[in-house]
Amino acid sequence: MKKILFYCQNLLGMGHLVRTTELMRELVKTFEVCLIEGGQKVDGFEILPEVEVVQLPTIQVEVSDSLQVGKQLQVVGSTMSLAEVKEYRKEKLIEVFDRFQPDVLITEGYPFSKNKALAFEMVPLLEHIKQSARTTKVICSLRDIIMVKEFADRDAEEQRRCEFVNQYYDAILLHSDPTIHRLEDNISTAEYLTCPVYYTGYVVQSEPDRVEFDPADLAILNDPTPKIVISVGGGKLGHDLLDSIIQAAPLLQQQISHRIIIFAGPLMDEAKYQELEKLAQGKTNISLRRFTPSLIAYLDRADLSISLGGYNTTMNILKTGVRSMIYPSDKDREQAIRAEKLEKLGLLKMIDRSQLDPELLARSIVDYLADDATLDFEHLIQLDGAEKASMILHGLLESNVKSVTPTIEIVASGAKSAYAD
Repeated sequence: MKKILFYCQNLLGMGHLVRTTELMRELVKTFEVCLIEGGQKVDGFEILPEVEVVQLPTIQVEVSDSLQVGKQLQVVGSTMSLAEVKEYRKEKLIEVFDRFQPDVLITEGYPFSKNKALAFEMVPLLEHIKQSARTTKVICSLRDIIMVKEFADRDAEEQRRCEFVNQYYDAILLHSDPTIHRLEDNISTAEYLTCPVYYTGYVVQSEPDRVEFDPADLAILNDPTPKIVISVGGGKLGHDLLDSIIQAAPLLQQQISHRIIIFAGPLMDEAKYQELEKLAQGKTNISLRRFTPSLIAYLDRADLSISLGGYNTTMNILKTGVRSMIYPSDKDREQAIRAEKLEKLGLLKMIDRSQLDPELLARSIVDYLADDATLDFEHLIQLDGAEKASMILHGLLESNVKSVTPTIEIVASGAKSAYAD
C-alpha cells in the first residue's frame, strides 16, 4: 500500500484541519496515511483511527482586540521557548519523513498560505526530500481562494511563491470548482507555474462515522420547532455577529416560531464565551453551545444557517442545501470573495456590517425565511473533491494522468486542457 504523509498547521482557526481530515477520510481507503499536525487541539474533534497522528508542539498566531491576525507566532501549552519549539519541530518533521518513507508528501495550504511563518520548518524538510534518494512526490493541497492579503509588491510576491512551488513541488490539488473560482482569479502570475494544477472540486465534510448524540443534542434535533443555526468556525472571529444575533433574539421571538442554536466555537476565549452566556440569559429562544462534531446534522434540520463564510462552513451549507446567510470575516477578503460569487448564483444571502443592527438583522432574517426559492446545489457545483483528489493521487503515482478521472481540468504553464479517459 502506498504511503501519504500529510502536513497540516492551523495558526488561527481549524479550517485547514477540517479539510485535511475529510481528504484523509477518503485516502485511508487505499493509502496508508500519517498526519503531522501542529495546531491547537479541539475537544470533540477526532482524527480517523486509521491515521497515524504525529502531534507537534502547538504554535498559533496572536489575535488582537480588533480581530485581525497578528504577526507573531506563540507557543501554546509548552514550557519551551519559541526558538526551542521551532528547532524541535524542524528536526521532528525530518525524523518522521525518514521513518515513514512516504510516496507522497501533501502540505495543506503551504507555500501559498503561511509562507513566511512556517518556512523555518518547511524549507529544511523540502530540501531534505529534494536531496534524499526517495522519489517522494510533493503536493500542495490548496483551498479555492488564496493570497488575499495586501502586499507591497503583489506581482513580485506571487512570482516568488510560484518559483518556490516550481523548485520543490510536483503538483497542486486545488479544491475548487473551476466554473466558480480559478487559480488565476487570485494569482495573476499563475502562468509561471511549471507543475500541473488539478481542480478537484470542493471538499465537503462527511458526517462523522461514530456519533453519539448527548441528550441535549437529541432534544434539539428531534424538536419540530423551526431552527436557526448560528456558527462562527473555531470561534476566534465573528464575535460581533454573535452579539447581534443574541440581541436580535427577542425581536425574532415576537415575529416567528423558532429556536436559535448558537455554536460559539471551540477556540473562543473563555472570557468572551462567558460574555455571550451572560448576554443570552433570559432569552428562551436561544441555546448556546461551544462546539458540535455533528454540525451537518444540525444544518440538515435547520430552516436557516447564519455563519461566517469560511471554506468548510460554506461547503456544509452547499452539501445540506440549507437556506443560508453569510457574514464574511473581516480578517481578509477570502470569505467575502467566496460569498459574493455564491450570492450571484442565488445560493446564499450576504450580511454586511451595516446590517448587524439587531433590528435590521431581525427584519432581514424574517424576510429571508419568507423567500421560498429552492436550488439543487449538488447539480450546480462540484462537491466531490475528496474522491477526485484520491483518484488524482493514484494517477500521479501510476504516472498515468489519463487514468486519473474522466473530467479533471489541468492548468500548467498557462495552458488549459481537459484530460479524459
